[in-house]
Amino acid sequence: MPTSVVKDILHSFELLSEDEKKELASEIMRYTVKFDLPPITDEEIVSCAEEIFLELDRRESKNG
Repeated sequence: MPTSVVKDILHSFELLSEDEKKELASEIMRYTVKFDLPPITDEEIVSCAEEIFLELDRRESKNG
């Protein structure tokens, strides 16, 4: 679960225009390529995918 600081950043990200979101994502990738991160596990990928699909379902139900 993201920290409150990360949640605030993500909320601010959602307020950006599409072009600004792309620009920020590109900059974040430039910064994070320097990190020595372990490979993403299959479980992490499945968990992220599940969160995305659940959010899409919530949005469809809300707008449906």
